[in-house]
Formats: sequence, structure tokens, C-alpha cells
Amino acid sequence: MTKKRGFEIVKKYQNKGINLPVRQTKNAAGYDIESAEDFVVPSMWKFGVLNVIKFIFGKGKIDDTKTKEIQKNIKPVLVPTGVKAYMQDDEVLIIASRSSNPLKRGLSIPNGIGVVDADYYNNEGNEGELFIQLINFFPFDYTVKKGERLAQGIFIKYLTTDEDEGGLKKRQGGFGSSGI
Repeated sequence: MTKKRGFEIVKKYQNKGINLPVRQTKNAAGYDIESAEDFVVPSMWKFGVLNVIKFIFGKGKIDDTKTKEIQKNIKPVLVPTGVKAYMQDDEVLIIASRSSNPLKRGLSIPNGIGVVDADYYNNEGNEGELFIQLINFFPFDYTVKKGERLAQGIFIKYLTTDEDEGGLKKRQGGFGSSGI
């Protein structure tokens, strides 16, 4: 039988107690994706958000050095999951936040959703491990525990246009590798 879609544990996390994503109920669309290890998601507030607000309202000054420091520190983190996903060529895995993340943990996926293309799996430059991109807007750091459910993955078929000329290059890397 040919495998159509599913999840596998990446080599780095073999024999480390990683759970493959599962749906929690019969009618759930999403497969809950867990953290592969304990991981601290720093509060965006402790790295100068107040300084940025002061600057916006003209009460402070931010020079180029300070701007670079803020950009470096107020950014999302990538939480490892220890799993990768395989799917058909005309499918995509959408990574969506769990609804409890913002309310209970102060965590959010900053780009709204993550898009995992079929060619992310086992390409030349990357095994395809999924990472959950998170930002913490609570005023204190949040420690994600290994096995904590952070996101849900939903497999979806997609359509292309009649004149589609995509697919002219081959993916050779990991997170963000098809971009600039």
C-alpha cells in the first residue's frame, strides 16, 4: 500500500518519546502537534516593547543599535516538534494555533498559519522537521513542556490556476527555504 499522508519522527528524535500527532475526537479536523522538548518562549515585553511604544509616542529615542537589538529580540521562536509530515503533491499541511494558546498561555502563531508544502518532506537540504513559530505576548516567559500540544495540523488539497508555471525550482532546505 502506498502511503498517502501522515507523520513520522525525525532521526534526531528517534527513541526520545515523541508522540505522532493525533486527532483528539472523531470529527476533529486537526492533528494535535506537540513540543519535542522543554522550550522557553520569552515574553516580547522584556526586550524593549515599552521602549518601542515610547519611541512611537515621541517620548524616547531609539538609535540604529537599539533598533537592531529590538529586532533581534522581539521576534518569534521556533519550537521543535520532532516530527515531519508526508503528503500527496497536491496537498498542503496547514499549521494552526490551538484555540487555548492565546487565552491560557499568551502564545500566538505570528503569521496566522504555517504552510508546509509536500516538498518540505525529506528534501536534499532538510529532513522536514516541523517547527511551531510562536510569539509570547504575556508579560512573563512561558515554558513549553515536552509533549505539550501547541498547534494543530490540517491536511488540505489545493488547486492551481490554468496558466500555472510554478514548480520551476526544486526545494533544497528547511524553514523558509522557498522564499527570498
